[in-house]
Amino acid sequence: MAWAIHWPTLWDALTLQMGYNATLVTVGAALLGFAAGVTGTFLFLRKRALVSDAISHATLPGVGLAFLVMVALGGDGRNLPGLLAGSALSAWAGLLVVSFLTRRTRLSEDAAIGAVLSVFFGFGIVLLTVIQTLGVGRQAGLEGFLLGSTAGMLWADGVVIAAGGAASLALVLVLRRHLTLVAFDPEYAAARGLNVARLDLVMMGLVMAVTVVGLKIVGLILIVALLIIPPVAARFWSDRADHVVLMSGVIGGASAWIGAALSATAPNLPTGPLIVLTAFAIFVASLLLAPGRGVLAAALRHRRFQTRVHMRQGLLALAQGQPIYERLTLRLLLRAGLVRPDGVPTETGRARAAKALRDEHRWQILRGETAHEAAAALYDGLRDIETVLTRDQIAEIDRRIGAPRGVSG
Repeated sequence: MAWAIHWPTLWDALTLQMGYNATLVTVGAALLGFAAGVTGTFLFLRKRALVSDAISHATLPGVGLAFLVMVALGGDGRNLPGLLAGSALSAWAGLLVVSFLTRRTRLSEDAAIGAVLSVFFGFGIVLLTVIQTLGVGRQAGLEGFLLGSTAGMLWADGVVIAAGGAASLALVLVLRRHLTLVAFDPEYAAARGLNVARLDLVMMGLVMAVTVVGLKIVGLILIVALLIIPPVAARFWSDRADHVVLMSGVIGGASAWIGAALSATAPNLPTGPLIVLTAFAIFVASLLLAPGRGVLAAALRHRRFQTRVHMRQGLLALAQGQPIYERLTLRLLLRAGLVRPDGVPTETGRARAAKALRDEHRWQILRGETAHEAAAALYDGLRDIETVLTRDQIAEIDRRIGAPRGVSG
């Protein structure tokens, strides 16, 4: 049966009016998304996004081993704190192996990550397969840790997820200045006395904590997207690190909130993938609409630049009595009232053309003098010379080229 959005139901889910379990999942997911967005920003700025993939895949053996240990001790193998503790230990072991291979061998970091990711994930799949053959494992539901599973989430599970996300977020806020410095300039950070290796390890530990906490909601395969997509989307909107961190957290939290609400309106659809798809939708909107770095803004800047080039070339052609064959150039000049439909310049057009040609001569003089080397370096064929020189300097150049005195515009 096709699924369609039922807007009143979605509104109830967004405003936490869909019942206990839906509210628990939505709030827990939002806290996790905010923590993942903030934490992932430093990973993204440090250009180590692939490390999060290795950490997430390294959690799987820990989940399987923790289940087996708890069952062997007579406990409930599906106890969430125990499973998260096992995944944390496994992820930490994977992180240490990556660090060892990178520092003590000739392997590059991406090669070490690829090796650890594959081996740990393969071992985890083997463990899950073994568990499913056991009587105690048939109802374990551990496969939910791959893509996330929020059905039947208990209050204790929600508290564990919320507390873990809040603790990770608090630690990030305390260390944000040091982490930002290391992300942008590790050499300068080391010169200031910061232990870069230790801060890198702390950052990886925070990523590991968010990854482990998010296993229940998003799953180990998709948690990487929640760590990376929000900071990438936020980067389109700002160049300041503190703004990117905050916006990344908001994007991550909003993605998780909306994705969980969408899942609540259609219980057959998984929560984790919907959260990731929502984050991706925000990323696409940022890619297209961001005012500074967005595709639309870049296209508008390119079009304005082309317009300026055509206008400049057209004015120089008018000043030198040359015909204009480019249709776009002629159309722009006509729209600006600088030429008549037959291509003959108007009075305003003649004045603008004379000014453009005179500026070319001025720039030629300026570029030939070492005294104005800094100003001449700004020449791009489009910049008005009045933005570079004073009126007295322009008047001096005009005297040398024989232009009318006192005319600068």
